[in-house]
Amino acid sequence: MAHAYTPGLRVARQTEVKKERRLPLKGEVLVKVGDKVKAETIVARTELPGNVQTINVANKLSILPEDVERHMLVKVGDWVEEGQVIAESRSFFGLFKSRCTMPVSGTIESISNITGQVIVREKAIPVEVDAYVDGEVVELYENEGIMVRTIATFVQGIFGIGGESIGVLDVVAENPEEILQPDALTPEHKGKIILGGSLVTIEALRRAQEVGAKGIIAGGIGDADLRTILGYDLGVAITGSEDIGLTVVVTEGFGKMTMAKRTFDLLSSRQGMKTSISGATQIRAGVIRPEVVIPLDSSRLESDGEIEDAPSTGLTIGRHVRVIREPYFGRIGKVAALPPELQKLETEAMVRVLEVEFEDGSRATIPRANVELIEE
Repeated sequence: MAHAYTPGLRVARQTEVKKERRLPLKGEVLVKVGDKVKAETIVARTELPGNVQTINVANKLSILPEDVERHMLVKVGDWVEEGQVIAESRSFFGLFKSRCTMPVSGTIESISNITGQVIVREKAIPVEVDAYVDGEVVELYENEGIMVRTIATFVQGIFGIGGESIGVLDVVAENPEEILQPDALTPEHKGKIILGGSLVTIEALRRAQEVGAKGIIAGGIGDADLRTILGYDLGVAITGSEDIGLTVVVTEGFGKMTMAKRTFDLLSSRQGMKTSISGATQIRAGVIRPEVVIPLDSSRLESDGEIEDAPSTGLTIGRHVRVIREPYFGRIGKVAALPPELQKLETEAMVRVLEVEFEDGSRATIPRANVELIEE
């Protein structure tokens, strides 16, 4: 049978998911291998060095740099509060005083008799890393973090914005073609992950921000709406650090894009379940996909106990694919045939093709480079 390799998105009803949770620099790991953790559990913490501030004491007191140290009221290593006087000089037999106060709170790191400056380091910035998903700690990275394992429903998206969010999944759309409207969102959606249909509009995004929703999963998003909600054009660099108050995961593409029925039905079946999502996306080397992870407890595991292995990228007859180029962009179907011979395109290029049968029964012959797998 003909066989090819093509990129694809993972959609799995029940699979093993492992997540590394690492600190940006060495710190303290708070759990051990074998521990059961919740998504919100803090598993590691550290402190980032505080910002450095430079104070030109010689200039402020109108003294020579070599005289600064003897006018200091504090010494290296002292913690000083904002507004505290750290140096003082007197003139005209002590009748006039000049004082230098701290612009910020911090620790005196150095006093220079060459430049006349004092270096202050602000308070360290605490950093905590949570488990992200409910699961079990299966590996520990000394002073750095852990690996957490869970059995979960797992869905990858095409594009996302915002960092990681955790909340209960609430299905708002009745079908995968439905546009998510702002009036469908109420204060009851505070802290929840919203499942929409084919499109999330700018109005719906703003309404989600107002009610305090944690995230939105939808088939598509308008590129103009994306610019509006972010306030700038998004480049090709990694996303995930956008501070818009919620996470957005897009499963199909830009514009009104009907969510794949299998994806919608699968997520709908997890109504009311605790869900972890991440909008981090990178389309260059080291591809990162936005994702939806819904851990399954023992009562939710499929009766057959089957765990879906990590998928291969084999393009074979019967596999579901999504077309990623016009004129069939966004359409989903099954591979009906994989002709082994090269075929000539209108551009005169000779390429490998495949025949796709769409959900309405129609068929089309498409270059293999113009499709991506929907991993099952």
